[in-house]
Amino acid sequence: MQKDPNGIKIFVSNTIPDLGIELLRKEGFDVSAWVEDVLITRDKLIAETKKCNALLSSGGAKIDEAFLNECSHLDIISNFGVGYDNIDIAAATRLGIPVGNTPGVLNDATADIAFGLMIAVSRKMFYMYKKIERGEWTHFSPKANLGIELKNKTLGVFGLGRIGIEMAKRCKGAYNMNIIYCNRKPNKEAEKLLDAKYVSFDELLAQSDVLSVHSAFTEEVRDIFNKDTFSKMKPTSIFINTSRGGVHNEEDLIEALNTKKIWGAGLDVTNPEPMQKDNPLLQMENVAVLPHIGSATVEARDGMSRLAAENIIGLYKNGKVPNLVNPDVMKKL
Repeated sequence: MQKDPNGIKIFVSNTIPDLGIELLRKEGFDVSAWVEDVLITRDKLIAETKKCNALLSSGGAKIDEAFLNECSHLDIISNFGVGYDNIDIAAATRLGIPVGNTPGVLNDATADIAFGLMIAVSRKMFYMYKKIERGEWTHFSPKANLGIELKNKTLGVFGLGRIGIEMAKRCKGAYNMNIIYCNRKPNKEAEKLLDAKYVSFDELLAQSDVLSVHSAFTEEVRDIFNKDTFSKMKPTSIFINTSRGGVHNEEDLIEALNTKKIWGAGLDVTNPEPMQKDNPLLQMENVAVLPHIGSATVEARDGMSRLAAENIIGLYKNGKVPNLVNPDVMKKL
């Protein structure tokens, strides 16, 4: 597909950094955007999308088969994010709609959050801060508030892709941690870079002192970290999830922490999202929770905005989507 951008209408479903919108307008696209500080409703999103040729989607709106059937005229959906589990890729492909995403630019930002959560949990930082707020910092007690050290421990990575590699590099460089990982298939390049060892899922559970989740979210991994799997982990282990909340069963995680099957948990993603303010995880001593801010740096979000725009520009200018999720769709175009 190659079309003159002039007259092509793009709808942006959330407030994203200006960089991407400016790129689109510079190329001649007619861009309209949702600018309210609340998520757009499904009905409003469908109504606005019907007026446009392309959708730059942000905010995790459910773009399911029913949505796609309503908006089957779309030339492309460009997702502001690397994860696209909110989009029915099979339905989009059937309807001939290319879907793009924004990989790579948020690797460092997300790995930093995973690394920071690991440290925060190991030293109970969030809980200790709250104790000061409550006026409970009163005296020194040598046996109180004890955390655990990370040096020479074993990091287990579930999903050793781009972000998982960056997390492992930080852990190895800062703490000389031993790296093990579980993937669908071995990552030989990462093994050479990190001296990492490929292990089975059960071995990952049994051997990890810190288990950090970086896998893509699919039905195959939904609730894979549950009562059974937590029971196979070390009672001294820390569970970190910066992937998707659906990877872990939150009730089972709470039970595992309460019964000391694992030592602590650090979450940038929750199940469901947003987390309710009365969730017991927020009051636990060995837990640190953040509101899904893995990519929340100026550099990462600008990069995501640029890539999301470039996906659309590439389709119309040369018939190629730089970061295409469903390559089979191009056979239909």
